Amino acid sequence: MISVSPLDFSFRWFGLSGLIVLLDQLSKFWATASLRLYESLDWLPFLSMTLMHNEGAAFSMLSEQDGWQRWFLSLLAVGLSFLISIWIVRLPQQAHWQGAALALILGGAMGNLIDRLRFGYVVDFIDVHWHSWHWPAFNLADSAISVGAVILVLAGFLGPAEKKKTDGKGA
Repeated sequence: MISVSPLDFSFRWFGLSGLIVLLDQLSKFWATASLRLYESLDWLPFLSMTLMHNEGAAFSMLSEQDGWQRWFLSLLAVGLSFLISIWIVRLPQQAHWQGAALALILGGAMGNLIDRLRFGYVVDFIDVHWHSWHWPAFNLADSAISVGAVILVLAGFLGPAEKKKTDGKGA
C-alpha cells in the first residue's frame, strides 16, 4: 500500500487554491478588457456583467475611507492566508470537505489580495439583480470565499458524525 505524507495531501488543496486564483485573475482580466467602468452587459434577466472597483471590504464596507483600508485589508488577507495554510497542512487526510473549503477560501483571499496590491481596489463585475434591486457586485474570488465558508460550516456540523462512522462508533 502506498502511503501519502501529510505534505503531499496538503499540496492537493494548495493546487485547488492556485486554480481559484488563476480563474479569478483571468475573469477579472476579461472584465477589465471587455467593459468600461460601470458599463453593464446583460447576460440573463437577473445577471449582468458590470465592471466596478471596490476599494473596501465585502459589500464595499470601508470604501469611503482615505486609503488606509487598502493596507489594512491586505495585511489581514496575508495573515489569514498564513493561518489557513497552516490549518491545511495540519488537516487529517480524511478531512476532504474541510480541505476543499479552506482551499476555496485561501484561493479567493489571494485573488482579491493580488488586486488590492496591484490596483488599490478589487475588481468586481458579477451583478445579480431583480428589477431595480441589485446584490452588491462581486467576483469569482468572493464566490470561492463564500462557498468555502458554507462548506466549512457544514463540515463542522457533519464532521463529528462522519468521524463516528469511520471509528466504528456510528450507525
